[in-house]
Amino acid sequence: MKLSSANINVLVKACRKASKILIRDFGEVEKLQVSLKGPGDFVTIADKKVEKILIDDLQKARPNYSILSEEIGLIKNDEEFKWIIDPIDGTANFLHGIPHFGISIGLEHNKEIICGIIFDPIKDEMFTAEKGNGSYLNNQRMRVSARSKLKDCIIFTGGPSFKSNSKDKESSLNEYNKISSKIMTPIRKMGSAALDMAYVAAGRCDGFWQRNLNYWDIAAGIILIKEAGGFVTDFKGDNKYLENKTILATNSKIGDQMIEVLKC
Repeated sequence: MKLSSANINVLVKACRKASKILIRDFGEVEKLQVSLKGPGDFVTIADKKVEKILIDDLQKARPNYSILSEEIGLIKNDEEFKWIIDPIDGTANFLHGIPHFGISIGLEHNKEIICGIIFDPIKDEMFTAEKGNGSYLNNQRMRVSARSKLKDCIIFTGGPSFKSNSKDKESSLNEYNKISSKIMTPIRKMGSAALDMAYVAAGRCDGFWQRNLNYWDIAAGIILIKEAGGFVTDFKGDNKYLENKTILATNSKIGDQMIEVLKC
């Protein structure tokens, strides 16, 4: 079985087309044109090209939908529907020839993500989900893991970044220390929040937490995890992850345990 709704088909087509640039440019680090967007924030010509292809395809298919994208910002149309785009999540990995990055797109309807895609073009892994229809990896149904003891779990995180303020850096490091003291396997920092969330949905890891992510980093991951049977909350267990700028994504077993650790 696979997802084949009109919106999913639009997403798959756009990602396949845009990914050709990433596959072509991957590993050509010395040839990539790179500019500095801000402290510690690099943007490549590939980012911009991928974003343009995605926006062009999505606008052609759904001309009335609004778009929020990392590089270009907000294109305001119909507020009922909005595409949330991250053209390359894991740009630093991409720049250094590390094969772990992806395209991430979520579709919001009345402030709720109703479908999404995260595509890893190098591994040819396409994670898709749609509200009420489940989550899939390359057309195979995905489910979150069933591990129920935090100490047995593999947990992912990211940050703090160079531009984080001292308070956020201190909080992130304290959280890292607290979580690492509760699990037997060292915490993983893979460099792509979107793929981290996709891996939670696929059962490859059991939980993920991070501060100060943008909406486009997590939009597609939210629906992937929910449709795979997992939970997405803020660090307090509420649904204010956008407002509070903290996100916790887990299987259905360890959410309360991680919340307890993070709030200590």
